[in-house]
Amino acid sequence: MTTKLRRLLASALLIPVFAIGGLAAPASAAPAPAGAAHGRSPADDPNADIKDRLAAIPGVTITEEKPTTTGHRYFIATYTQPIDHFRPWLGTFQQRFSLLHRGYDRPTVFYTNGYTLGTNPSRTEPTRLVDGNQVSIEYRFFTPSRPDPADWSKAGIRQGAADSHALVTALKRIYQEEWLSTGASKGGMSSTFYRRFYPDDVAGTIAYVAPNNTDRSDYAAYTEFFRTVGTPECRARLNAAQRELLVRRDRLEPRYIADNKAAGSTFNTLGTPDRAYEAGALDVIWAFWQYSLESDCAKVPVAATATDDELYAWYDSQSGITGNSDQSLAKYTAYYYQAATELGAPYFDVSYIQDQLHYDYKELYSARSYVPKEIPTVFNPYAMPDIDRWVKREGERIMYVYGGNDPWGAKPFHLGRGSEDSYVYTVPGGNHGSNIGKLPAAQSAEATAKVLEWAGLGDQDTARSLAKSPQSIPSFGPLDAEGQRLEQERRPL
Repeated sequence: MTTKLRRLLASALLIPVFAIGGLAAPASAAPAPAGAAHGRSPADDPNADIKDRLAAIPGVTITEEKPTTTGHRYFIATYTQPIDHFRPWLGTFQQRFSLLHRGYDRPTVFYTNGYTLGTNPSRTEPTRLVDGNQVSIEYRFFTPSRPDPADWSKAGIRQGAADSHALVTALKRIYQEEWLSTGASKGGMSSTFYRRFYPDDVAGTIAYVAPNNTDRSDYAAYTEFFRTVGTPECRARLNAAQRELLVRRDRLEPRYIADNKAAGSTFNTLGTPDRAYEAGALDVIWAFWQYSLESDCAKVPVAATATDDELYAWYDSQSGITGNSDQSLAKYTAYYYQAATELGAPYFDVSYIQDQLHYDYKELYSARSYVPKEIPTVFNPYAMPDIDRWVKREGERIMYVYGGNDPWGAKPFHLGRGSEDSYVYTVPGGNHGSNIGKLPAAQSAEATAKVLEWAGLGDQDTARSLAKSPQSIPSFGPLDAEGQRLEQERRPL
């Protein structure tokens, strides 16, 4: 069923505008918004300034407008969301989002950020491809989009998907051309979750480097990845350098402790600096493949000849000296909570360094260890299998893009017999920053054409002709942060 046909059916059935968690009345019963002239809200006036239209939408508060260098309008705003969409009487909180306005006649891309919202104007790859508007949402319970007090049981997949549905529904009052959704890493997972529960909200989804952990650890898949990724020489060099960080622990860890003390770090979540140092050493190989390329193996210290300074600097470049402190981990509590309750967290074989470990690897490396002790967690083993089944049985117009050397791609989403007009692409040798533009030329053109088609920018032939001239799509600013690095966090997805 096409998107336009769905819209026609919805109109014929007189389906009301979504009432956000019961906070808003159906459209037929809603009072005229404040500031409406001649019975018409500025939100519905195509001649009104975008700032006035946005501010007139119930629940929206504009907090800032930032300048751009390309003629776009860029706003930071909040939207009133229920703490629990299925029990709206429990209260509300303000969820942060941004809007990059290109034009009412352009498609709109909805960016499901899996973490904290970046507040500088930048465009995701789909936004650049379709030259469209972009709405970016901060994932619930990342600060400042967190109720106080926080009921962490409301931080999961269903509530996050409902947040997206509520905001998109509200903004369709302004933007009535086709919508696409996108996200990278945990944001790519979130864009998939959104489609699973609200499949008709957007015309298509482009999910980048989105893992699909269908059990709590997926030990076999990640173990096989680290046994085969790259060349044997590169793997051996990485394993030896990692081992040397533990062999020289008596010299390197005191520096680690001193530097964290100077930074004001504490380690209540992981327990001790010793546990934090070991967790960081376990991370270095994962971080290397997540953010580096195989050609960067030449920069990995040679264990037999490296100085302590070289090893310590490499540890810092991969895991971060303060990366496992309470202060750093607090930024990602919402991620670790979700990993410990729904998303799962990967384990893999570390027998080659087992003799150097002080702690039980599975316990130390578990997501639960990164969640503050006062926050309870119970893992739901049905959450991700439900998403996986939906993609295979009912998923429509979804595109997954992975990096061939990205550890998070060891457990990708797969399509099934019920998947329609959906695709999976892999960038050869790509890392966690893989995107359509990095695919082999033919695949990149094919994927670009599909994105343009979903956005309503012409038939397949027209889309393919547009895809051949990507130079006509302007870049946005000196650094396209969201499009280039996608999700830059170290251990989080």
